Amino acid sequence: MSTIRDADLIRTNDYADDHGEVRVLDPSGNLLPGARVPDLSDDEFLALYEGIVEARHFDERAVSWQRQGRLATYAPMSGQEGAQVASTLALADDDWVFPTYREHAVRRMAGFSLPDILRGLLGVELPAGTADEGERGGEGEGEGAESTAQTGPTIAPEAIPIATQLPHAAGAAMAAGYEGDAAVALAHFGDGATSEGDFHEAMNFAGVFDAPAVFLCHNNQWAISMPRRRQTASATLAQKADAYGFEGIRVDGMDPLAVYSVTEYAREKALDPDPEDLRPTLIESVEYRYGAHTTADDPDVYRDDEEVAYWRERDPLDRLETFLQDTGRLHDERVDAIETRVETRVAEAIDAVESGGVPDPDAMFDHVTAGESPRRERQREYLQRLRDRHGDSLLRD
Repeated sequence: MSTIRDADLIRTNDYADDHGEVRVLDPSGNLLPGARVPDLSDDEFLALYEGIVEARHFDERAVSWQRQGRLATYAPMSGQEGAQVASTLALADDDWVFPTYREHAVRRMAGFSLPDILRGLLGVELPAGTADEGERGGEGEGEGAESTAQTGPTIAPEAIPIATQLPHAAGAAMAAGYEGDAAVALAHFGDGATSEGDFHEAMNFAGVFDAPAVFLCHNNQWAISMPRRRQTASATLAQKADAYGFEGIRVDGMDPLAVYSVTEYAREKALDPDPEDLRPTLIESVEYRYGAHTTADDPDVYRDDEEVAYWRERDPLDRLETFLQDTGRLHDERVDAIETRVETRVAEAIDAVESGGVPDPDAMFDHVTAGESPRRERQREYLQRLRDRHGDSLLRD
């Protein structure tokens, strides 16, 4: 069993009112005295790094794409991508993941191709078995190319409604326990989700039935414009696990090595039942979203520049890069190669998606219900009249 709870791994977070967080790296990327580095190979460290580089670049391009009118509303992830990549890499292929609309890097590390992620953002249906296998990694792309190739856990459709995926994750974990499978169910959600009834129901079921579940709360300080302090009077979100009888852990979510270690620990605990220690874990990943809640949001209205600057000094990509360079796993030439490979991969994904044209708008009705209904047929006819009158030029432009 992992010893992640050892005192030498707990550090005080000066921003979080002295409530302990698990850390491995300091804000500058230096290894903390006595901290335990995850037991990863050099290739795995580089996979972690390249996954975060790709997620950051993808996020920047997606926001730009949306601003040009080529993509619908988008939920940025910069600042949170380190926790997404690290937590997914800590899972096994038999595990289950339940993401929200912001976990683009989770889907990528779970095995989705970049074109398929973009198609999903465009609302294009992805029939079973159509993933672009050649896009999942950088096969044949030179040094470190193998680092992004993933098979990954089974991933559920991303949840747009807040917290509705949490009971599903608890149920999947319970099912795995009943079947005796060596698998856990990990659910991602934001701090705002802890104010929803689904959160409490999922926690309660997981605790009562001792399910192999991991609940990963991305406490990015804001639920749209609602600050964390308005969500709850609890000193931390992790301590909410106490009410359901299992463990809650706070981790520095801008420290990818700490997130990996805590997720690995929670997974091990879920699969190694202790009569005196329930299997679920609630992880509060303390982090920050640099950008808007979505591209329909203006964070300048409710956040100040000083707050954003504080968190940017703790950037997950910069911290991991410093650590890998200091330990000889990364050098400038390798950084350049990874960045070039990532930029090419994302650009090719965008080209592949745009060259495929746009979906037929009528297809949006196909799977709303099992069969046709008079109301849906009227909606189809109304859409067709609009298309006959105005054409589809906006779809092509």
